[in-house]
Parts: sequence; C-alpha cells; structure tokens
Amino acid sequence: MSTLRSSPPALPAAFEVFPPRLNPHADAAIAHLDQWTWDTGLIGTAAARDRFAQADFGWFAAVTYPTADERGLCLIADWFAWLFLLDDQLDDGGLGKDPARTGELISQMFEVLGGDGRSVPEDAPSLVTSLADLWRRTHAAPGWRERFVRHVIAGGLAARWEAENRVAGIVPDLASYVENRRHTGAIYVCMDLIEVVEHLDVPDAVYESEPFARALGAACDVVCWTNDLYSLDKETALGEHHNLVTVVQHAHRLTTDRAIDEVSARIAGEIEAFLRYEDETLRAWPAHAALLAAHFAGMRSWMRGNLDWSARTRRYRDAAHDRADAAAYLEPVLVDATAGAAGEGR
Repeated sequence: MSTLRSSPPALPAAFEVFPPRLNPHADAAIAHLDQWTWDTGLIGTAAARDRFAQADFGWFAAVTYPTADERGLCLIADWFAWLFLLDDQLDDGGLGKDPARTGELISQMFEVLGGDGRSVPEDAPSLVTSLADLWRRTHAAPGWRERFVRHVIAGGLAARWEAENRVAGIVPDLASYVENRRHTGAIYVCMDLIEVVEHLDVPDAVYESEPFARALGAACDVVCWTNDLYSLDKETALGEHHNLVTVVQHAHRLTTDRAIDEVSARIAGEIEAFLRYEDETLRAWPAHAALLAAHFAGMRSWMRGNLDWSARTRRYRDAAHDRADAAAYLEPVLVDATAGAAGEGR
C-alpha cells in the first residue's frame, strides 16, 4: 500500500516546451458551467455544488482549449463536467464496483450516442439526459461522430474491465493498464473535441497513419500518467489500484518514491516521443500542414493545461482526506432518476 504524500511531486522540466495558455472566455465558461450542471440535474444539492466548484473544471477547459470561441469553450466545459462526474462514480463510488450496473448505465449512454440525442426515456438518470443535451449541441462531420462513438465504446469496455478488477481485487499488469488507461481516462474523447472547437476535419488516412497515431497516443499517455501522479493520494485513500504509480510499484516491487520517479521519467520520455512523431507526421503530410499544426497545438495545450490544472485544483488534495465524502457525494443524482430533483437544497 502506498504511503500518502502531503503534496504531489515536481514533474519533469520536459513540460517547459509547452508554454501555458489561457482562453480569454474562461470566466464565461465558469459561469455557464455552474448553471448548466444545475439545470441538467448533475448537481442536486448546495453541498455538492460547492464541492464541484472546487474542482475548477471551467478553468481546466480554458487552459486545455485556449483558442476556442466562447460557445465552443462552454461546450467543452460541459463535456468536462460530464466526463469527470462519470469518472467519480466509476472510481470512487459503488457504481465502479458493480460491473452489471456499470454495463447497464453505459448501454443507456450508447443508445443516446447512436441517435441525435432527442429520444431519451423520461426516467433516464441525469448522467444520460445531460449526455443527450451535449450530443445535440456537438456539431461535427459524420466521420468524426463515428470515431467519437468508437472512443466512447472503448471507454465503456475499459470501465467494465476496471470494475471487474475491483471486484476480484486485481492489480492490473503494466501492459494492460497502459493500454486501458487512455480509454478509462476518456482522453481520446477529449482529443476528439479539438476538432469540434477548432472546426477541423482530419482525414481518416492522416488520423490512422502511424506517426499521427503514435503522437496522439503519446499525448494521451502524458495526460493520463500526469493525472495518476496527482491523484495518487486520493486513489490510495480509496483503495484504488488503477494508477500507474501503484501498478509500477507492484510490478517491479518498488517503494512509492521509486515508483513515482519511474512514472515521472516515463512522462518525460512520452513528451520526447510526441515531439518526434509530431515532426514525422508534418513531414509525411505536407498538404495538411495547417490542419495538423492546429491539431497538434491542441494536443500541446492539453498536456500543459492538464499539468497546470492538476497543480491548481482542490479535486485531488481534498478527496485524499475525506474518504466517505469522496465515495458518494454525487452518485444518487447521477445514476438514479428517482434520487432527487435538481435544485434541491439550493
């Protein structure tokens, strides 16, 4: 079992190649997100609202999508809220320890994504009805929507894999964890949203080419593994084994500090790999240079913005010292339509 640390470790200077940026519409996104989560029923009590605000998801959107217009940034902030609230229930609550219930909820989500978001059962939980709202507001080419759905499906399968591991008390092996982590973190989904707010349409041939796929994979790994470093205390407090530090520690019989150093070195290596594959992609597809430059800029902002938000948010620091609250503070509102009406306790 890892020993809790008072603060996350310093990360590699390799991040200095990605200068920090902030979207000028940050305040508008923060205000919009506060209202949207309330209106959609994702936040059901004043206490939950206060806790949610501490995570600072609106600011997170602003540092990861610094060039989005106001409407696009508000959409991104809403997607972030939805994704992270789902993640909380899978990682911290009872939902993530119940594979059957997890599968049922994910099936409802797939039904929404298979249509236009306009046909949702009246008794659907807030997590499903709010997804329908997001899907109606996300405008993109049919090819993009198909790719996005594939990534959501992969995330659902990975979430089921995690749930089964929790039930069995399994610490995953390193290779399986690395492969599944990109999907449990929904990072491919978030990278897909770069195309929406930047109004890009990456051709399939480019997207599926080896250098682009490797650059994207490296960027996803940097984001996920950085998150693992900052969320280590929170997840250790909850007995969660799905963290790269824990997996490396278990696989190589290391101390916590040695495992943290190993993960930090891996992050630095993935940043170097991203830069290498970015260059290879640009040389391989010169006719798409402008489009690719915009997409890679989005990946760079994601890696740096995630680092800066992780260092700023109270999401991980507070939860490590409040296990009961971290385990159930929003779950009834999200996954059970009968748990309570939105606006209760406001």
